[in-house]
Amino acid sequence: MASSRKSVSAPSAAASASPYLRKEGLAFLRALVRANKRDPAEARDWFQSNKSVYEAELKQPMLAIIRQVTDAMLDFAPEHVRPAEKTFFRIYRDTRFSNDKRPYKDHVAAWWAHTALERTSGAGFYFHIAPKEVTIAAGAYMPEKEQLAAIRHWLLDHHAEFRKLLEKPAVRKAFTEFEGNALSRPPKGFPAELDGQPHPALDLIRCRQWGLAAKLPVEAALEPDFAKEIARHFKLAAPLVAALNAPIAASLEERKPARKSVLFGLPDGSKTGKSR
Repeated sequence: MASSRKSVSAPSAAASASPYLRKEGLAFLRALVRANKRDPAEARDWFQSNKSVYEAELKQPMLAIIRQVTDAMLDFAPEHVRPAEKTFFRIYRDTRFSNDKRPYKDHVAAWWAHTALERTSGAGFYFHIAPKEVTIAAGAYMPEKEQLAAIRHWLLDHHAEFRKLLEKPAVRKAFTEFEGNALSRPPKGFPAELDGQPHPALDLIRCRQWGLAAKLPVEAALEPDFAKEIARHFKLAAPLVAALNAPIAASLEERKPARKSVLFGLPDGSKTGKSR
């Protein structure tokens, strides 16, 4: 059908990437959502016909936003500084093992993982722009099995410290806490009680994710100070992210004590005089 190949307005050659979106970027994102509802082959045809718009109005501005946010993070989260291209998520969905065959995501996103961890593990910083809203988040969303156990063991003894980070007035004003995707009972091997009373960390160790999230109107992505707003949120959440990564760092050092002399910025206390 001819309508399936209709293109959105192409950008001018003079359009340059600024650290925020133009209205044309949001228009493309909304058009992509509509195209994505068609037959996957038609959706791919539409995207290929409009790929130059995607590059100019979404990908390049996103990379500019990421670079500006990353520059700010040098002051409060230098362990999460990565090249923009490695922070930006691809727009393409992996549909190989999914019943949902839509070929494209309905948002553009970025994730700042800790540089000592795999890209999608541990605690980190995230934001995405969807057609109707902006989401800014920080924390451990899908920690791996060993990381999950490390965080839970840490919370048994540091629950009060962790709650103080969540309850800071500035944090509570800017964010809401993750619901946690909690288990109905304590995970295997973890106590439900302490001295005959419910364990004070029980609600925390039942969680499978920990973190903070904020929603902004999508129009925020059009503002020249958009990257600064993301960085402001990230800075507020940085102590929480560092706290969640600390037990992961400790567990990695225990498993690989001789691999590196420094990990997560912490000196390796098990140095020997042996050479590798």
